[in-house]
Amino acid sequence: MVVAGGRGLRAGGDLPKQYRHVLGEPVIRPSLAAFAGHGGISFVQPVIHPDDAALFRGASAGLDLLPPVNGGATRQASVRAGLEALQPHRPEFVLVHDAARPFASHALITRAIAAARASGAAIPVIALADTVKTVDAAGRVTGTIDRAHLRLVQTPQAFEFVALIEAHRRAKAASRDDFSDDAALAEWAGVKVSTFEGDAGNVKLTTDEDFVRAEAAGLAALSDVRTGFGFDVHQFGDGDHVMLGGVRISHGRGLSGHSDADVVLHALVDAILGALADGDIGVHFPPTDPQWRGASSDRFLAFAVGRVRARGGRIAHLDVTIVCEAPRIGPHRDAMRARIAEIAGIATERVGVKATTSEKMGFTGRGEGLAAFANATVRLPWRERL
Repeated sequence: MVVAGGRGLRAGGDLPKQYRHVLGEPVIRPSLAAFAGHGGISFVQPVIHPDDAALFRGASAGLDLLPPVNGGATRQASVRAGLEALQPHRPEFVLVHDAARPFASHALITRAIAAARASGAAIPVIALADTVKTVDAAGRVTGTIDRAHLRLVQTPQAFEFVALIEAHRRAKAASRDDFSDDAALAEWAGVKVSTFEGDAGNVKLTTDEDFVRAEAAGLAALSDVRTGFGFDVHQFGDGDHVMLGGVRISHGRGLSGHSDADVVLHALVDAILGALADGDIGVHFPPTDPQWRGASSDRFLAFAVGRVRARGGRIAHLDVTIVCEAPRIGPHRDAMRARIAEIAGIATERVGVKATTSEKMGFTGRGEGLAAFANATVRLPWRERL
């Protein structure tokens, strides 16, 4: 369960912090993707604020998730809503994670699953490195705390599902809605909570300074910058519209192709795969396979973006040039940019769409078809270079 029901405006700006961007994508997206892409996770249940439905759709496009449920007035109420939504799926264990922690690693999730199986209730913790003092109202030191027994607590917190949902129901019946995390609630309900090794990189983004540091740290970690190139062409055929950049555009003719013949998205897919040195669109979606007949090309782009994320990378920029005499691209440019950004899970400002004619020369000049050229800039972790 990824909890994103809060408003989180302390970080500044007009958006809740889980929808602000770090490294070109909403904070919530890597939080969701980390669990959706883990082989030990069967379902990912998002919990959101009811006012954020549109923001969530854009941030989660292409991810394999359960439908989001609306949270409550407190984090505890939001978690309870998520647990009730998960009940019909009868999970054995549940991990509860804050959407504002976008750097949960695959290894951390694996440790959380193992800890849940071993103890039934466990939380990730970090030992304190700094000395801890107590002070009075005037700021004078009154004592030094032995930090040997102190830990900083993170998420995902891991529990037997039945034990956690029953604890939440008991707390609701007792009108207790003031627990700071699920471990505190479980302790109140008599559940013994164990700990496992957390991750220093699994920071929670709360203030504007946190976002600045996260952006800088992320760029430093994703120092393997790669560029890929893609090209696609489709000829005109029967029809009354074309699909370009995921946008349906009325036109006197359609485009011929095995899928929906979206040259823009196809070129972008090849550009991303090229940056990864991971084959091309035909390798992953062969036109000889009938399952892709008439398929919407947004699935192909989401797949390519997923390949980047599976390697711990990010899409830094996407740029495409469309070559055609008609239809006119200008009126649809912003819609294409927005749709591509939505599929890729990046900011619209990181998507460029341009158009040109071929001055009546060649097959595009004769109006026989459309062509698209694309570039993708991808950032991968530095270890990819080794």
